[in-house]
Amino acid sequence: MDWRRLAGGDPLPLDFADAFEAARDRIAPLGRRVVFFTRTGSTNDEALALAAGDEAEGVVVIADEQTAGRGRRGHVWHSPPGSGLYVSIVLRPSRDAAADTRTTGLLTLAAGVALAEAVEAMTGLRADIKWPNDLLIGRRKLAGILAESAAADLGYVVLGYGLNVSARAWPPEVADRATSIESELGRPVDRARLGVETIAAIARCYGDLMNGRFDAILDAWRRRSPSSRDARVTWQTRAGPQSGVTDGIDDRGALLVRVGDRVERIVGGELVWGE
Repeated sequence: MDWRRLAGGDPLPLDFADAFEAARDRIAPLGRRVVFFTRTGSTNDEALALAAGDEAEGVVVIADEQTAGRGRRGHVWHSPPGSGLYVSIVLRPSRDAAADTRTTGLLTLAAGVALAEAVEAMTGLRADIKWPNDLLIGRRKLAGILAESAAADLGYVVLGYGLNVSARAWPPEVADRATSIESELGRPVDRARLGVETIAAIARCYGDLMNGRFDAILDAWRRRSPSSRDARVTWQTRAGPQSGVTDGIDDRGALLVRVGDRVERIVGGELVWGE
């Protein structure tokens, strides 16, 4: 396959083309088509547009720079050029798989496991996962994940992630809360190869989901998420702020929080994590 011949986008850099070719058997069914942008607003927006236009499952959108990158609940994801991996993937779960709400409910958790495993395999860095979608080294954010779809009945979901590879031009409000792989290692890494390894890991974990191997995802996630137990969290309810202590996740990926003598099941919303 000539990875540099793309329908749309900019020419794929040669190092990415070589990395995709070397891993072609391990990334299937993902990477059937790769669309690269030197600069774009958001890879998720580009992938959502492709999905809405009946793009097949597995198209991968990569940007060298995002000008409107975002995380959960509209948070900005700073995406300076050449410093990170900004990737979105179009997924189309089968009708049977999509009918099981665990498939989509565990997708973000599966992606977190995949990114953590890929980073550790290539660099030796062990990242912790903070529910539901952040990778941390210590208390600093290394990566974030965002799964989106235009509507639940359209049969597709876009899985996007941003992974900090090097620290370049972070704004002051982010610099003390973020980290990067090269900052932690003290040496450069092959960004293209790392990017393809993350896609290969997602392909593997996505295969687990499609084949109903939910326990494999849940067990791997729990091993990498110390904060899912015994951490104090606060969140807003209609009755006002609530707080409690985390007590793991259930088999659908919801965070369990002990509040007095009861256990709350958190499926979304903004959590404030205690120190």
